Amino acid sequence: MPFGPLAGQDLVAHALLERTVGVLLVRLGGHAAGVFAGGELVASKVGSRPVHGRNAAGGWSQQRFARRREGQVAVALGSAADVAARVLLDRPLDAVVVGGDRTAVDAVLADRRLAPLRPLLAGRLLAVPDPRLVVLRGAHELYRQVWIRVIDP
Repeated sequence: MPFGPLAGQDLVAHALLERTVGVLLVRLGGHAAGVFAGGELVASKVGSRPVHGRNAAGGWSQQRFARRREGQVAVALGSAADVAARVLLDRPLDAVVVGGDRTAVDAVLADRRLAPLRPLLAGRLLAVPDPRLVVLRGAHELYRQVWIRVIDP
C-alpha cells in the first residue's frame, strides 16, 4: 500500500481512506497516466509509439537498426513524459504509483518537469502488461493491495 505507515490507526480504516493517487504506467511502446480520486478514474491519457525489436544480424545493418531503435525509444519515452506532465502535474496528489518496465519508468521520471512527482512515489513497481486504458483502470485494485508478511519466530 503506497500510503505511509499506520499512525495508531486501524489497518482497515487506513486502507479505506479516500485518497487522490496518480498512476504512471510505462513500457517501451506504450504509456498511460491517470488520476484516481478514491476508486474513480477522474483523468487519464493513454498512448503508444512504435519501438522495433533488436536486430541480431550484425554489421552495418545492425548498427543502422540500433540507431533507429534508440531514436524510437527516445521519442516513446519523451511522449510518455509529456503525457505524465499533462495529466499528473498541477493536481493535489497524495501519492504517485508507477508500473511497467523499471528502466522505462526511471527514464520517464528523470524528465525535469516531473521532479515534483518524485517525492510522492510510493509502493512497489506494479507488474502490468502493455499500458492500455483497461490496464490503467485495473491499476486501482493493484496499488490498493495490502501485502502482509508474517514472521513467526
